[in-house]
Amino acid sequence: MTVTGTYLGMNLAIPENDEQNLAYFQYCATHDFRLQRCGNCHLLRYPPTTGCPWCMGMESEWHPVEGKGAVHSYGEVHHAIQPAWKAHTPYLFLLVDLDTQKGAPTEHDALRVLANLVTADGEPAPPELVRQVGIGTRVRMVFVDAGEGIAIPQWTMDQDAEQPPPWRYPQE
Repeated sequence: MTVTGTYLGMNLAIPENDEQNLAYFQYCATHDFRLQRCGNCHLLRYPPTTGCPWCMGMESEWHPVEGKGAVHSYGEVHHAIQPAWKAHTPYLFLLVDLDTQKGAPTEHDALRVLANLVTADGEPAPPELVRQVGIGTRVRMVFVDAGEGIAIPQWTMDQDAEQPPPWRYPQE
């Protein structure tokens, strides 16, 4: 059965034949962050997929992962393509190095997850929060419920973590 929901007025749908994404978002719906772990090399992977990008193994299991890490990179959007985001510009999308599996399979790798910056209660981040976040900022995952059986994982600043001075791209 296709899972549907809405986020900021946008319709979302995950068809039943998209097994990996359906499972991922169903775990998220219970506010349980899980990623696939390869049955062969035991490395975690994101985004969900049918085969391991490291060893090409086809077997995997869903493994619980702590949703905490540091911003690896970010994009700041000033002109929203999606009309629902227009009222929330500027907004950030963050590529986060999870604390889990950092430095594997090589010292240059990390498990990186992409999502938007939101407030602790899941609302799109206001401009004053956007200005505080940059490369190195410590973040934690929050889930935004979008319908029956679907929630969207997002990032918020981790207020309990010691925050390094964030590096930001030069502003105009």
